[in-house]
Amino acid sequence: MLKVSELTRRDFVNVVDGRRLGPVKDMHIDEKGMVTAVVLQPGKKHLGLFRFGRDLVVPWSRIKRIGVDTVLVEVASWERAD
Repeated sequence: MLKVSELTRRDFVNVVDGRRLGPVKDMHIDEKGMVTAVVLQPGKKHLGLFRFGRDLVVPWSRIKRIGVDTVLVEVASWERAD
């Protein structure tokens, strides 16, 4: 079993293009308490301080592998909001 706090400390990487997707901002949880999606903040920073761009919602079904330091997800490049 994986704690939410452990998931937020891992890097999310897209297996389609190898890019880091950004840190966890929020999670969508259904009425049964199961995680249905992970909301990621944009990875780019403005002036090294503030993140800009739209959040990326990754459905739980798109998470391919959860490793010790990294979570691999499969998101098509057109789904990425930069």
